[in-house]
Amino acid sequence: MFKILSNEKIAPAVFRMDLEAALVAKKAAGGQFVMIRIDEKGERIPLTIADINGKNITIVYQVVGVTTHKLTEKKAGSALEDVVGPLGHATDARKFGTVCCIGGGVGIAELYPVVRAYKNAGNKVIVIIGARNKELVIFKDKLSKVCDEIFVTTDDGSDGEKGFVSNVLKRLMDSGANIDLVYAVGPAVMMKVVADMTRPAGIKTLASLNTVLVDGTGMCGSCRIEVAGETRFACVDGPEFDAHEVNFEEMMARQSLFKDKEAHACKIRGILQ
Repeated sequence: MFKILSNEKIAPAVFRMDLEAALVAKKAAGGQFVMIRIDEKGERIPLTIADINGKNITIVYQVVGVTTHKLTEKKAGSALEDVVGPLGHATDARKFGTVCCIGGGVGIAELYPVVRAYKNAGNKVIVIIGARNKELVIFKDKLSKVCDEIFVTTDDGSDGEKGFVSNVLKRLMDSGANIDLVYAVGPAVMMKVVADMTRPAGIKTLASLNTVLVDGTGMCGSCRIEVAGETRFACVDGPEFDAHEVNFEEMMARQSLFKDKEAHACKIRGILQ
């Protein structure tokens, strides 16, 4: 059993949970994730590690289905049945020069340990984060403390500048900024747009993929994606890949794989989606 230290709402339908998970924390690094199970009969769901602090880890989740709805009901002092990890490959946070880290939506939280790792490796780190509105902008203060420069965008202009993360990236590229690496995490369409922008410029770009994950060990095949024309598994080969080689169209099509079943599960339990 893994003790819950805190479980707080940080944005509409978005929660931050701190967990006591000493063995996971000992090996965890930015870019990795865990598979959790609430109770003995619960499903396994993947959640990215948003921070590592001593014997504790932080996860951030969005309420989208039955399991995440149940997670909101867990109180500090209670526990989760399973926390398996760290899974996936850690971010290769070597010194590249200038690294631009881009996060959208809940993916912003995953950026924090990644940005910190790139900064600790001696890089200049520029952060661009985007959300639909001010209420959904998360981790801004935390990220500001571990990067050199941060830009905030919102669809409605309620925080930072109105528009999308890609607008800021284009402006930086057009201004002649010497960007050696772009790292993107968030909605698949956002990562695709970023990849399409950096490809002609020859800027190395990594995407942390949020594919459907069922077991997290490569056995079920639900997370399979096409990278450079070959089938890869996000859980064991990733979750980070060369964004210029990812077939985002296939990935986006597969993200709806279990939506009808999730909707049915929510309906019979009286949970509004």
